[in-house]
Formats: sequence, structure tokens, C-alpha cells
Amino acid sequence: MTGKPQPRAVFLLGFMGAGKTSVGLALAQRLRWQFVDLDQRIEKREGRTIAQIFAGSGEDAFRRIETAALRELLAELDRDRPVVVALGGGVPLREENAALLATSGAPQVFLDAPFEVVRQRCRETAGTRPLFREEEQARRLYESRRPHYLKAGFRLDTTQRSVEEAAADIARALALQPAEKESR
Repeated sequence: MTGKPQPRAVFLLGFMGAGKTSVGLALAQRLRWQFVDLDQRIEKREGRTIAQIFAGSGEDAFRRIETAALRELLAELDRDRPVVVALGGGVPLREENAALLATSGAPQVFLDAPFEVVRQRCRETAGTRPLFREEEQARRLYESRRPHYLKAGFRLDTTQRSVEEAAADIARALALQPAEKESR
């Protein structure tokens, strides 16, 4: 162990289908840390799915809700055990969110994959992904978001890695240590 203190959180970001939830769950299990999927937290808080929020309130309202949920989560970091957080694909696009994440001091990991790979991964769940209904629109969105994701401190291509390999690579690259007791 290096003398470097462990972060209270690790944030996973990337486009839909990059593996944020799957890799996040595996990383949290490996480290015995808590796992939070920000989109799932929003759905629970709002009592609606992300698709329902988009349909009923619009993307701008969803983004405000998303920022509020991120603020709440960050306020909890000092009290809770370490956490792996899967961020929604649009989180780092808002300057306010990017500033909040930077201020947290927690590492940000960009889970990267080419558009064709995420398209294939999202094919089965396209109906639940409000921004992945039309392929050309999704491709433009992917291309416009990529520069924001590349600002993360660490980038990992998930194309040829299993979920477990990606989790192991992140833990190793960030020198993350397992928690003493399993967190819930």
C-alpha cells in the first residue's frame, strides 16, 4: 500500500452501453465498496423511469433532476463508505456537474468503446434509452459527448475486456484497496 489515501468515490462515465453499470457493480464487489447507479437513484427518487421523465418533463427537467441527485450523492460521500458511481451519460456535459465532480477530488474513469460496439450493446434496450432511439441521432450524440468524456483522468477501452477484466484494470490502475468490511 502506498501512503496515498483511498478516494471516497470512483466515478464511471461514458456513453450508453460502455459498461458503466456492469463494470461498476463488478468493481464495487471486488473492492467491497457500495455501488450507486445515478440513473437508478433518480428513478427511485422521482418514482418514474428515466424514459418517463424525458417523455413527461423533457430533457432540461431531467438534467436539473440529475444535477440535484449528483449534489445529494456528493454530500453523502464523507459520511458513507467508499462508493463506485455509474454516472448517466450526460452528467459530465453540464459545466455545473463537471465542476462538482472535479471539486469532489474523486477519480473519474471514462469507459470507452467505439460507437458500433455501444450500438450493438444498446440494441436490446433501445426502448428504455430515450436518447438512443434513432441511430444517426445517437451517433451524433456519441461524437458530441466524447470530448467531455476524454477529460476524465483515466480512460479504459471496454471493447475487448470482460466486465471482470475492466474492474480489475481500474482497481489496479487507481491502486484501489478493498474495504475492511463489505458495504451495502
